Amino acid sequence: MREFFGFGGYAREPEGYMSWQHLAFVTLLMAIMVGLSVYFGLKYKSRSEREKNHPLIIAAIMIDSFELFKIVIMCIRSGDPLAWLYDLPLFLCSIQLITIPLAAFAKGRVKEAALDFVFIFGILGAVLGTYLAGQNYGTYPVLSFDNVVSGITHSISGFSSLYIVISGMSSMKKKNIPITFSILFFFCASALIANAALDYNYMFLRRGDGTPYDIFYNLVGGNAVLYPMIVILLFVIYIIAFQYTYNFFKNRKKRATEQSEETVSSTN
Repeated sequence: MREFFGFGGYAREPEGYMSWQHLAFVTLLMAIMVGLSVYFGLKYKSRSEREKNHPLIIAAIMIDSFELFKIVIMCIRSGDPLAWLYDLPLFLCSIQLITIPLAAFAKGRVKEAALDFVFIFGILGAVLGTYLAGQNYGTYPVLSFDNVVSGITHSISGFSSLYIVISGMSSMKKKNIPITFSILFFFCASALIANAALDYNYMFLRRGDGTPYDIFYNLVGGNAVLYPMIVILLFVIYIIAFQYTYNFFKNRKKRATEQSEETVSSTN
């Protein structure tokens, strides 16, 4: 158990980023994530809005509980009661620690915007935080506390994202886009401030650290102004592209349904 939790450091050598152990572990997590989201999404699809909230409430409690447990272990392991300062919810994936509870417990436009934010970034975070998490799987053994808890929390984000769309909870209303952007920009600004104060790399706004952001970091030669601007711009582009793609397929499905109804009506 000391080895699993990393007390005194890990004795095992990391299997490595994109090793078969890494890929097998995260693929298992993704399979469980997709299976549960489809099962509960279809199960609650025709239920009331209040009942649809139940899986999200459980997801919100679970993701925050795992994260709090991780922070406690990190503080004990390091012997530093301030170690939590380096585990603030200021990564794109960890924003879900706040937005999933908002999606589950808030009301009105805030709830709608939170649901959309989780829908938009949850599945992206699940992939980035598992398959593409070079900073984790290149540093720690696959079956270690750091990677197991990280894998679980990222999978909960992905589950919430898929569940929201399958159960029909997503709205993706254009009027809520400013709130979605406000959430993103607030956390980006907070990450920039925390990075400067703690000399850390929240939201990967200082460097790529083994993630795909390294492509852009190297492209601009690590420029301290251009690189974070590119990362934030990528977030904005992703939101716009996601919104456009979702509405395109939604409108296409709506037109197909209307045409089908017209065909049935004319036949009758």
